[in-house]
Amino acid sequence: MNWNPSDHDCVRATGDAVACEFGDGLALLDLKSNIYYSLNGVGAFIWELIQDPKSIADIRGAVLARYNVDAERCNADVDALLKGLAENGLARLQDEAFV
Repeated sequence: MNWNPSDHDCVRATGDAVACEFGDGLALLDLKSNIYYSLNGVGAFIWELIQDPKSIADIRGAVLARYNVDAERCNADVDALLKGLAENGLARLQDEAFV
């Protein structure tokens, strides 16, 4: 998958997973593959944000506002998580067709 979105592209969870709190984060069950994923607290925060379409810039801004993190590290970590979610079919760019 070619993941090269711009800051203004929107991301949204696909609805193909169910989530439950697990420690400080979330456990996600992909309903299509029956694979479990775990997200730490920051990942859980991002997962909640993308239940509705959010621009990548807005997601990064929300993480920066909530957590004490360097902007460069924030951008890299947010991008890596969103890419991973997209590669596993759990999130999509808004302009992609939603199933």
